[in-house]
Amino acid sequence: MADPRPGPKLAPKSGPNRLLRGLARRLPLLGTLAGLALGTWLVVTNDLTAIGDAFGRIGAIGLIGLVLVRALIVLVCGLAWARLLAGLAPAGPGGKPVETGAFVILRFVREGVNVLLPVASVGGEVVGGRLLTFWGVAGSFAAASLLADMLIQVATQVAFTVLGAGLLWRLPGEAAATLARWTVEVAAVAVAAVAAFFALQRLGSTRGLERRLSGLLRRVIGPSEPDAAARTGPSVRDALDAVWGRDRRGPLAQATLLHAAGWLLGAAEIWIVLACMGIEASLTEVLVLESLSQAIKSAAFPVPSGLGVQEGGFVFVGALFGLDAGIAIALSLAKRVPDVVLGLPSLLVWQTLEARRAQVLAPPG
Repeated sequence: MADPRPGPKLAPKSGPNRLLRGLARRLPLLGTLAGLALGTWLVVTNDLTAIGDAFGRIGAIGLIGLVLVRALIVLVCGLAWARLLAGLAPAGPGGKPVETGAFVILRFVREGVNVLLPVASVGGEVVGGRLLTFWGVAGSFAAASLLADMLIQVATQVAFTVLGAGLLWRLPGEAAATLARWTVEVAAVAVAAVAAFFALQRLGSTRGLERRLSGLLRRVIGPSEPDAAARTGPSVRDALDAVWGRDRRGPLAQATLLHAAGWLLGAAEIWIVLACMGIEASLTEVLVLESLSQAIKSAAFPVPSGLGVQEGGFVFVGALFGLDAGIAIALSLAKRVPDVVLGLPSLLVWQTLEARRAQVLAPPG
């Protein structure tokens, strides 16, 4: 007997799916608006004169030092990314190894996209993967290197956060102890997430992940020569197996140590800013400020560049060390100076690479 109910049976599911997809596309924009609102509220509800005076005390020398330290951090992270493909043949048989300088340049581009454009904090990784194929790297290896790089970066940040929580626990006061307990609990959840991400790459089935990455690579990379290399090259699963191979403990350890050094160097930015303001800060204080503020910023990854969230994190954590809100906000604003100084040129580099690639692939006219 025929079913008297007309209409497609899958219609009820399509509505929620479209709603979720639409929400995911608009998440960076919503995060930007929320972050701007929070940042504006923090600024207008505090003494603007105090914020301006604190920022002015940093001076040009302090800001230049801040930019140099950030450039060093991005350089170190670029070297860490390069180590993940060291000794492999990501461009296929006969392909030339990719220069380390390419990874450094693309790491600057990744940072610039993440901190200056209204995208979630992984938008730069998508752009970096596309640009890496311009050096002849197969799309599968570009994706695998990015997945491994992101995993190591998050894992080392969790370790850095745990270090900050441990140092915070040594401070007197119930507020410090409460924040330390909360941080450890969140870090435990993060450890579980990192372990699951690692298991997905190494132990579990990656077919679903590979389908999604292949589709993303086709949309991002487009019909070009690198895309052809991605189709004829190994699968993402095979590329991940090559990156995480047991005989590659040396490069993996080097990448891990470089990322850990990058997180520790971030504390030097805080020390420079506070020293220029005439505020003495111990090693414990700058490590706790950097580790917890970065953890808060990373937790709010849908908010591009942690707008407002970073400022709120410094106000919250800085209060434990007697920093008033004006100084904390000025500190956060100072840390955004390298975002602009280094980010704008990196966006120009991105557009230059895209333009040159388009000229190479353009049909003769």
